[in-house]
Amino acid sequence: MLSALADGVSSVRGILRSADVESTASVLRSLGVRIPALSEEMRIEGVGFSGMRSPSGDLNCGNSGTTTRLMTGIVSGQKIRARFTGDESLSRRPMKRIAEPLTQMGAQFEFENEEGLPMTVTGARLQPIDWNTKAASAQTKSAILLAALVSGIDVKVRESARSRDHTERMLASLGANVRVNDTTVHVSATARINALDVNVPGDPSSAAFFIALATLAGGGELSLPRVCVNATRGGFISALRRMGASIRLDDLASESGEDIATLRVQPATLHPLQIVAAEVPSIIDELPMLACLAAAAGVELEIRGASELRVKESDRIRTVVDNLERIGATVEERADGLVVREGRRKLSGKVVTRGDHRIAMAFGVIGKVPGNDIQLDDRDCVAISYPSFWEDLDGATA
Repeated sequence: MLSALADGVSSVRGILRSADVESTASVLRSLGVRIPALSEEMRIEGVGFSGMRSPSGDLNCGNSGTTTRLMTGIVSGQKIRARFTGDESLSRRPMKRIAEPLTQMGAQFEFENEEGLPMTVTGARLQPIDWNTKAASAQTKSAILLAALVSGIDVKVRESARSRDHTERMLASLGANVRVNDTTVHVSATARINALDVNVPGDPSSAAFFIALATLAGGGELSLPRVCVNATRGGFISALRRMGASIRLDDLASESGEDIATLRVQPATLHPLQIVAAEVPSIIDELPMLACLAAAAGVELEIRGASELRVKESDRIRTVVDNLERIGATVEERADGLVVREGRRKLSGKVVTRGDHRIAMAFGVIGKVPGNDIQLDDRDCVAISYPSFWEDLDGATA
């Protein structure tokens, strides 16, 4: 997205060739940006802040909430009219959380399905805003920041807790006028951003599955090079260390505003843990894996303040609880979380993923623990975020 908005030609290496990224590329192409086929090394010619055009058809975002919400911000700040669509899962996810601030700024929204997709957005010359999200949502924050960027206006976004900050880090590294003060981000009017020259670091949410795998292993050490260790994404590593996991960060460096490191993980005996609401923003995507890890290790885990899990690709609280019970774990569902009860036993049975990639990967990891026997109803859904997951998982346990 930022390459498309930049002045000049960006070089992007190591981009993730997943279904979600393909959805973003397809949407940008429909808006008139020449995005080449995804490859290990890409060159993307930017069109600046006003070079996109209204699409001739729908903008199909597939399963990607990030594509939908961030691209809505970009469309809102230009004279573009576009209808956003997605698959059945994405169409149920709430979009009014971004429509409300963007409408206040001057964009227009039309919903056909309560607050989900399809959604038609008419962009405009936007007005400055000082917006309190009353939550910790990186997608809502980023939608507002990107809308302000392309419209050349000032905005402030205030959050209840600090959410993922990749957008503001990258914008600052590209020359945008960005100031961050704890949970407030201020973007001042910016005329242009520079082209990117970036090596995409490893995704910490994807790395979490292999951290869990190594922690549950019977021996050895797993090395994960060039993983992003951004502080707003460090909840999983922090939680596991509190449980007793052995995780070391080596070769620390900074690239394009992001901190990266080599993670070295060894097996460990784990202890009970409680996750509270303040921790959730930095670990939201990894919570299904954390619950499965606790069940496989036989230790108690309580998760509170995570109601956002109910509006992900599936209701991840219900999906995790149902499947852990199905394979023999003792678990209790809460309105805003769950409790995995202590007690180690063989876990076996068939998991119903509901087409959710993170559910499939989490249960796939604990299926590798000796003595467990877990089958998945849909292994292919991992293509949303990690197409080579099963191959990499087999390689790590070979």
